[in-house]
Amino acid sequence: MVYGKQEKLHNIQNVNILQIMPKSDTHPKWIENTPVLCDGKPLCLIGSTKKQLQVDIWLANHPFYTDSQVLVDTEGRVEKFMKKYRLDTTETTD
Repeated sequence: MVYGKQEKLHNIQNVNILQIMPKSDTHPKWIENTPVLCDGKPLCLIGSTKKQLQVDIWLANHPFYTDSQVLVDTEGRVEKFMKKYRLDTTETTD
């Protein structure tokens, strides 16, 4: 289905012709070379609608791929859980 404004155009023979006019400026501006940053370091360039993309976890620092048991905790959720259930935190910290 095509969305748009329909306008009636009249030709010389007085025959009505419908022309579908697309809406203007409906799509955001596409930026071809947007940098992806992780910890302030540029990782790659991709296409996006934003000027810059910031990620917290990337392939190079993801615990699954690096075989490390580092917990990513930005708001103290792990400590809150450990305190709530009275668990020893020495097992999870390095």
